[in-house]
Amino acid sequence: MGYQFTIVSPDIDEKAIRLEKPDDLVMALAHAKAEAIKRKLQDKCLSNKEVEGEPTLLITSDQVMVNRGMIREKPLNEQEAREFIKGYSGNFAVAVGYVLVTNLKTGVQKGKWDKPEIHFHGIPDEVIERVIKVREITNVAGGFRMEHPLAAPYVKEVVGAMDSVMLLFQFCEV
Repeated sequence: MGYQFTIVSPDIDEKAIRLEKPDDLVMALAHAKAEAIKRKLQDKCLSNKEVEGEPTLLITSDQVMVNRGMIREKPLNEQEAREFIKGYSGNFAVAVGYVLVTNLKTGVQKGKWDKPEIHFHGIPDEVIERVIKVREITNVAGGFRMEHPLAAPYVKEVVGAMDSVMLLFQFCEV
């Protein structure tokens, strides 16, 4: 496509930003990440395109799962991952995601939410125990990477785009 990407970690304490509404939380986190990365770019002048006068776009995002009215971020431990996955069993969750694009030349920012629903089959306890032992499955918002071969058979339906559930994971792993 002719685009060059540089992945920069914002290195922010996401737990320091707490808001009750999932829409507000993911938007605030995406904005905080953008501000932190902009500071890094200014400090280290990582953006060669900016020097050449070409616009550089900064893309930040955040996502949480909402299940039974509760916001589910990355689980802190196996017990929390177990609770999250048991809550999905035979139920559904909403992946509340927000993507923010910042033009570093003009400062203009545009953001948008997406909220696909994921409906789940019943997930047996023995499967939950196997899943929580695989860190790559549980180290995501909501604690259940649904495209993983151990998890995928228990996804009944996605109402919305699968890309929305995965958000920006196709570009980088966090």
